[in-house]
Amino acid sequence: MMTGTPLQLTVSIVLYESKATEIKGLISSLLDTSLNIKVFLVDNSSTDRLKRLATDKRVTYIFNNKNIGYGRGHNIGIFESIKSGSPYHLVVNPDVEMEGEILEKMYNFMEEHPDAGCVVPNVLYPDGNKQYLNKLYPTPFDLMMRRFLPEKLSKTFPRFDKYELKHLDNVTRQVPIASGCFLFCRNLVLKEIGGFDSRYFMYLEDTDMCRRINEVSKVIFWPEIEVIHAYAKGSYSNPRLLFYHISSAIKYFNKWGWLFDAERRRINRQFK
Repeated sequence: MMTGTPLQLTVSIVLYESKATEIKGLISSLLDTSLNIKVFLVDNSSTDRLKRLATDKRVTYIFNNKNIGYGRGHNIGIFESIKSGSPYHLVVNPDVEMEGEILEKMYNFMEEHPDAGCVVPNVLYPDGNKQYLNKLYPTPFDLMMRRFLPEKLSKTFPRFDKYELKHLDNVTRQVPIASGCFLFCRNLVLKEIGGFDSRYFMYLEDTDMCRRINEVSKVIFWPEIEVIHAYAKGSYSNPRLLFYHISSAIKYFNKWGWLFDAERRRINRQFK
């Protein structure tokens, strides 16, 4: 933290048996900024071996000694950020890579757009291909078909191109849903909505939070900024993660509506 300069940005990274080399690279990228920044490493791992990564005074390590879930983990960083007086908080995944003055640019974007509650970048795979992570509000059909249909077959459905907002992939504008891998948020909005809904252990907590942000502010996609995200799709190969995914989907639709969701219908129509 720069002496005499108010805190400008906090960051939370939720760890779970993560690779130290991966996290070290991300921390280095985050700290390579002119902003006054503080990074919270929130560790859900079984041991505190990753504590050794907190070598900079701008990095705080928090060991939970159990896996409390993705959203609850980030909430620790979010609530610490709100208490600190920082105007902005970044939620970022451990497997994200970034270069250049991304944090400065997003900070300036938020300063210039007070109606934005959250800004998200263009997200790429490590091979440079685009990840279509902005989406409409999901229906049960959308989630079920995209999860269980073979990927090659699902790509033949025009419905899913619209669901992934591919026709708006280069447009700076408000989007219904963005990925939780990189969310640059305004703390006043996070305080108003209460951060992530901790009932989601993993999956759809970002969908739920973006929906609540859009109720009081705007989630803005800014394609001029790019980050790289590994995006392992763990629930496609791990039965336990698949259970979490299905459990979160049930919680989401119980909360917002299954077949009857007037707000979903109204918002989604604006993007088609």
